Amino acid sequence: MRYQFKFRPYQRRFLRSLTTNHGKWDIREGIILRLTDESGKLGWGEIAPISWFGSETIEQALDFCRQLPEEITDEIIFSIPDELPACQFGFESAQEWVSGGDEGDKFITPNSSLLNPNFSLLYSGLLPAGEAALNQWETLWQKGYRTFKWKISVDAIANELKIFESLIHTLPSSAKLRLDANGGLTYEEANLWLRTCDNLKANAKLALEIEFIEQPLPVEQFQGMLELSTSYETAIAIDESVATLGQLAACHQQGWRGIFVIKPGIVGSPSRLRKFCHQHQIDTVFSSVFETAIARLAALKLAAELSQNNRAIGFGIDHFFEQEETWLQSLCNNL
Repeated sequence: MRYQFKFRPYQRRFLRSLTTNHGKWDIREGIILRLTDESGKLGWGEIAPISWFGSETIEQALDFCRQLPEEITDEIIFSIPDELPACQFGFESAQEWVSGGDEGDKFITPNSSLLNPNFSLLYSGLLPAGEAALNQWETLWQKGYRTFKWKISVDAIANELKIFESLIHTLPSSAKLRLDANGGLTYEEANLWLRTCDNLKANAKLALEIEFIEQPLPVEQFQGMLELSTSYETAIAIDESVATLGQLAACHQQGWRGIFVIKPGIVGSPSRLRKFCHQHQIDTVFSSVFETAIARLAALKLAAELSQNNRAIGFGIDHFFEQEETWLQSLCNNL
């Protein structure tokens, strides 16, 4: 199949800086793709890299798009190198859109299924780092979130443990809480967090569930995370360690049988991800890369198809941006 290919870069400012162990993030940059097949049918895709997480840079993605001809083929799309995982995801998603019957020709309206896809998925809401989480959770609760993720390893561990103590006694007992270290803990600090969570589980007075600690150690300390995963009751999820399909396969091969956090927008080829998940039946949590509705729709389809244990997906991030309908429609109309 042949497609006319167009692309357009974008920048979106966060309403407030997103703070993680990797630093502050103020502007989300990405690229919107449009494919038009020989019958005139449109397919939309999005490249939303996070280079510090393991994908290509936005510059590398733009260079790749610029060197492509105006007419591309399936062969070109399915031969994008593994060094460009966000490009693999964006182009394959657009190709699937053309061939799959989504409402590409209408594209997007305020009531479009693109903005409100009809998937029966539970969502996890992302809390701001630090004490701000103590004020933010209630707003998200009122919006229907029952699972929350809180960033740790952003401040001194003693301060965060104090805030954590307040947070777990403030959240409703029916809530679930995930702690995300973004690889920022030492081995000793990871033990302290896991021991603290295990002690809380042993406390019958606390009904709130600590679902898991996400990526406690840096990527290069995979063996340490394997050891920790067998030493405590509190589960560990790996995230940065499995940013791409190659890493996902390597960690599984090295014995990881815990939770895998998969960011579809940067993991690589959707077709190869499907094959891997069907083959190995891994325990997954699908998570956002702060993409627009275009990549989100493709990611949510994968989550609906491949989630095994009904875990809440990490796409509760709308409160970090202004409403996107008009902005996104304008962007795509100008392609």
